[in-house]
Amino acid sequence: MALHFRGFRHHLPFSILPGLLVAAAALFSVLPAAARGPDSLADLATAVSDAVVNISATQTMDEKHTSAAAPARPQEGTPFDDLFDEFFKKRQQQGGDSPQQHERRSNSLGSGFVIDPSGIIITNNHVIAEANEVTVIFTNGQKLRAEVVGKDAKIDVAVLRVKPEKPLKSVKFGDSEKMRVGDWVMAVGNPFGLGGTVTAGIVSARNRNIESGPYDDFIQTDAAINKGNSGGPLFNMDGDVIGINTAILSPSGGSIGIGFATPSDAVLPIIDQLEKFGETRRGWLGVRIRNVDDSVAQSLDLGATRGAIVMGLDAKSPASTAGLETGDVIIKFDGRPIAESRDLQKIVAQAAVGKDVEIVILRHGREETKSVRLGLLENSEKHAAVEPEKTAPPAAPAEPPARTALGMTFSGLTGATRQKYTIADSVASGVVITSVAPSSSAANKKLQPGEVVVEINQEPVKQPDDAAQKIDALKAEGKSSALLLVANGQGEVRFVAVPVN
Repeated sequence: MALHFRGFRHHLPFSILPGLLVAAAALFSVLPAAARGPDSLADLATAVSDAVVNISATQTMDEKHTSAAAPARPQEGTPFDDLFDEFFKKRQQQGGDSPQQHERRSNSLGSGFVIDPSGIIITNNHVIAEANEVTVIFTNGQKLRAEVVGKDAKIDVAVLRVKPEKPLKSVKFGDSEKMRVGDWVMAVGNPFGLGGTVTAGIVSARNRNIESGPYDDFIQTDAAINKGNSGGPLFNMDGDVIGINTAILSPSGGSIGIGFATPSDAVLPIIDQLEKFGETRRGWLGVRIRNVDDSVAQSLDLGATRGAIVMGLDAKSPASTAGLETGDVIIKFDGRPIAESRDLQKIVAQAAVGKDVEIVILRHGREETKSVRLGLLENSEKHAAVEPEKTAPPAAPAEPPARTALGMTFSGLTGATRQKYTIADSVASGVVITSVAPSSSAANKKLQPGEVVVEINQEPVKQPDDAAQKIDALKAEGKSSALLLVANGQGEVRFVAVPVN
């Protein structure tokens, strides 16, 4: 008898095979049950399937309102193409030949689940979108019209309410923080409109950022998730919902074993707010931030790459009132360490509006603690949209002499240089880069003529002499790089660490 091991053939005496089989059985018997996988998911599927529903969302629009700028059909194969293939149907004439009598009906199919027997249902925001009519279809075929209690596009969750004649079968949320990579999970939903379908797999990764929004923190799973699964539950082996199936990564639109679910811990506070207020109430700090890379960390003597560096502050924001400044590195917020900028975004958004919190920052190499009272994010967004602040143009300074350093030529920020390089009035001070040597370190860092150096190593520069002197001082101190705060013509800023040698 011959055993095959991936193409390698080795002949073994028949007499030793029973011993090998016994040893293999013994090894399998000592493996933990979780490692071997569940024997069956039938009991779990039976227990939870009746709480999982199909969602049918319909949007009807008059042709006269859509013909000039009709929404394009979603591109298939994108991570968020979870809408079913009947997204756009043929135009149907409502009588007469006038184009104004036409209607366009846009349908999407998705999934959802009941969390309250009285009729509260959860799904994805993108499943219902701007629907005029939402219908919930239960496993027994019953259909109920749903009211949209509230929805949130940033987390992609919506809360619906139906009015059943008797209490509904419901499921409860579990603790997504307890899920580990390798834990078994089960998805139930409405893929391709087929109705209650069960798929299973494991948690293949956690804390995934797929750049779909500011608060990305997805559970990745290889449980098959397809078009129509959006809004459905991802269960742990106890039958608790630990995620809402939200997105797939697929070039074809079908499952290739990479699906994403929004963790229950991220959606629970939002669902609570939507139920209570019909809207979200996120905390607002009022800073524009970026990650700290290795070169910036070295320039600021952080010791390690960590924190979120402040690139700017909104006027009259909580951060501005608390005394934060551009260039501060936020390393701790409300007692929680900040490893990167998106950590801060999520923590602030989850914090209570009006809460007083302590922020630990690094400024000029020293730790400082600031106390800030958080505002309401949604109010700040509305204010910014309705009442943009205007900055008065600064007085034009006299023309200072140009200076050269680090392969760049610096000139003063005057009316002439503003006009030549189209520099906005919001860039109030600094020195203008008028040329960059092609082989210089500045060129390697993508610095360009027309950009404005606002600070060097967190100290403001107003004249070309200031810039040259600060760079000379850094060389004398033995520093390896100069940290430049650079603004483009529109006033957007970034930090650039330029080697001084």
